[in-house]
Amino acid sequence: MSKGLRKGLTSYGDAGFSLFLRTAFIKAMGFSDDALERPIIGITDTFSDYNPCHGNVPDLIESVKRGVMLAGGLPMVFPTISIGESFAHPTSMFLRNLMAMDTEEMLRAQPMDAAVVIGGCDKTLPAQVMAAASLDLPTIVVQTGPMVVGHHKGEVLGACTDCRRLWGQHRAGAIDAEEIKTISGRLAPSVGTCMVMGTASTMACIVEALGLALPNSAAAPATHADRRRIAEMSGKRAAEMAVSGTPTPAALITEASVRNAMVVLQAIGGSTNGLIHLTAMAGRAGVTVNMDEFDKLGREIPVLLNLKPSGQHYMEHFHHAGGLPALMRELKPFLDLNAPSVSGGTLGDAIEAAETVPNQNVIFSFASPLKLEGAMAVLHGNLAPDGAVIKHAAASPALLTHTGRAVVFNSVEDMTNRIDLPDLDVTADDILVLRNAGPKGAPGMPEAGYLPIPLKLARQGVKDMVRISDARMSGTAFGTIVLHLSPEAAVGGPLAVVQTGDRITLDVAARRLELLVDDAELQRRLAIWKTQPPHREMAKRGYAKLYEQSVLQANEGCDFDFLRRDGGAKPDA
Repeated sequence: MSKGLRKGLTSYGDAGFSLFLRTAFIKAMGFSDDALERPIIGITDTFSDYNPCHGNVPDLIESVKRGVMLAGGLPMVFPTISIGESFAHPTSMFLRNLMAMDTEEMLRAQPMDAAVVIGGCDKTLPAQVMAAASLDLPTIVVQTGPMVVGHHKGEVLGACTDCRRLWGQHRAGAIDAEEIKTISGRLAPSVGTCMVMGTASTMACIVEALGLALPNSAAAPATHADRRRIAEMSGKRAAEMAVSGTPTPAALITEASVRNAMVVLQAIGGSTNGLIHLTAMAGRAGVTVNMDEFDKLGREIPVLLNLKPSGQHYMEHFHHAGGLPALMRELKPFLDLNAPSVSGGTLGDAIEAAETVPNQNVIFSFASPLKLEGAMAVLHGNLAPDGAVIKHAAASPALLTHTGRAVVFNSVEDMTNRIDLPDLDVTADDILVLRNAGPKGAPGMPEAGYLPIPLKLARQGVKDMVRISDARMSGTAFGTIVLHLSPEAAVGGPLAVVQTGDRITLDVAARRLELLVDDAELQRRLAIWKTQPPHREMAKRGYAKLYEQSVLQANEGCDFDFLRRDGGAKPDA
């Protein structure tokens, strides 16, 4: 197999000329013949002024390059798409597959023997892993790391769990405009990803659990020296992988490692988004995430990590408590310890090397967990034939069994226009229902599942209600919120025909979500729905059209139907 500059030559009909031309032009950058004969390690540059989660990428690139050169390799940096959650319209999820395609094609098009992908903001890490798995190029992930905590009036703050809590207080009139402006400058005090167990932190843990990133890489803060040392070690390891050609993503993303990741996802109180992304990443490697098995693990694996929104602490505290290897030590009976790691060892090796930190209260023991069950439950019923998800670790226990009257919003826009109307017919016992906010319906499956408490109820002190949608929500959010209803309303899922006034039952213990309408009436409504025009005009061109035509449902990872691996067959590289 060709290596270095000889790999993937541009087609001019003369391979010798292709190599000559490539060498001549790259020498314009000042490279010597010695440098150009070394193994090439491609490094993704995902820095963007729009993406503060990636604000430390330039520093990490320099550290990775140092590690590559210390190991005798040639680092080559190249740009890819960068997605910043709060700056991506219509949603960052809409762009995840585009970033995966961009990254895959740049890894494929340019000569490199191994790659280091640098990402943090929650859709970037799965996009990069999806790309690497599709190409099966030796790849190591470097997470950008969480930001450090903020402070306000003696209280420790963390984006974005506390931003949602404090904004809710502002909506209710408890915090005035001047104070909320001050708070906005204190919630995110440094570059890096959200420092709670949101989706970015969840994905950082999942890629480490899968063996795609070095041990102890998930939790080190973005601004700490540890993060730069992780980047340097990753560069060194990538140079070694460039020579050996192993391990590739196909050797790392297996049924065993995916199950390990599911165990970790439940134990860390992870984001519901993490399940969608894990499904998409595994699908690129030909591995299916079994939702029933994931739910079963949730009954066996308790939440052990005392981080917001399920607990009290933040990612930097997790790092100082020993990080993911220390947490996985509590989960050893449930893990495949022989699963390989990009480090060259196994998951068991990482756990054996884990630090023991006395008197910490961040990582709970399996014998005395933070919560008796895992982060998430998978629900079924006539409202979600292909499943729905609830993060019950961050829900109100009193609402986990609840029957209420549906108050339906037909779209995100409809919700925005009506949720705060003083004459909205709603009580605290009702169930807020949002539809047409799924993968195709919105499009892009926005994080709109965290429906705000109607203003008139918020001012009465109501802090949580049962909320149901085909949307997603941020992993930083707290509440009794049912998400990812599949099939979504826009493709004719039963959610499309729920009417205000219908009764809905949520029973998390029984894993049920039921619309209390008899089947004949439900089928009658669905038959009428099929005769109606789409709820919005569909895209006619560009990526939006490709997305709407090709995106899969939430239970299939929202990947494009033409990009998933067929039965694990190795793609052309």
